[in-house]
Amino acid sequence: MNTAPLNTAPSSPRHAPDAPAERALVLGGGGSTGNAWLIGVIAGLSEAGLDVTDADLIVGTSAGSTAAAQIIGASPAELYAAVLAAPEHARPATPQPEGGRAATGRVAGQLERTAEIIAAAQDPEDMRRRMGVFALKRDAGMDGTAHARWRAVVAGRLPSQGWPDRRLLITAVDAVTGEPAVFDRDAGVELVDAVAASCSSGFAYAVGTSRYIDGGYRRNENADLAAGYRRVLVLSPFGGRTRHPMEWRMQLAAQVDELRAGGSRVETVFPDSSAEHLFGANAMDHTLRPMAARAGHSQGTALAGRLAAFWR
Repeated sequence: MNTAPLNTAPSSPRHAPDAPAERALVLGGGGSTGNAWLIGVIAGLSEAGLDVTDADLIVGTSAGSTAAAQIIGASPAELYAAVLAAPEHARPATPQPEGGRAATGRVAGQLERTAEIIAAAQDPEDMRRRMGVFALKRDAGMDGTAHARWRAVVAGRLPSQGWPDRRLLITAVDAVTGEPAVFDRDAGVELVDAVAASCSSGFAYAVGTSRYIDGGYRRNENADLAAGYRRVLVLSPFGGRTRHPMEWRMQLAAQVDELRAGGSRVETVFPDSSAEHLFGANAMDHTLRPMAARAGHSQGTALAGRLAAFWR
């Protein structure tokens, strides 16, 4: 068995040649509230009669990787109900204590530090290497239980910890080399570890002897991995925005242009303007998860009719 992830460059996506290439679902990152919004949208669509979890390909990045692994193991209705029922003191989204204002302050500090790294980088490759160095330094300062604790947190969120039969791609970035990485069922990595790596924005997560950071540094939503699929539905909690220079073409709009140039039909769904305050610096405030899920659910039910013609 291959014991390494697919190291795919942003311009060279791939999918299994024998897999159906009809419908792809792309779930972008967006922190704790972004995960809740994704679940809400998918549950709303399902409640209105449109099941997008039957996609031939699912691509998950960061919080979207958690949502991707969740929807293959439980029904959207169950996942949505669980978000709404979670108490405010529910387990946080990262190994560090967080919630409410403390989470907002921590995320704001993280955004400021990573913005400095992006500003100093010459190109995406340089940025990924610098992000890896930053994460490895933070990793060195943490106690030895952080990786095990983070794995336990992620494992507790997943209804099923086995890779599905259908095509599922989970993105990450090698913290040592800066190389983009894409995990699938043939990578020799457990699904829990793939998701934990894709969501690791605070430190470099260990998978065997390798270390990985957030898949959003590969490319924001990583929709380009759906190249070759006829219909691609992208759910982006961050509304397609990017913190990277536009000339780097990390942004979702560039990915959509590439997909359409390759013959794919693409639909994108962003949070309504009334819900934008739930993301960004507030993305890791787990007390806002029910509100984000309800906002997504309302959008899903409202969009189901229009998206049904596209998806089916």
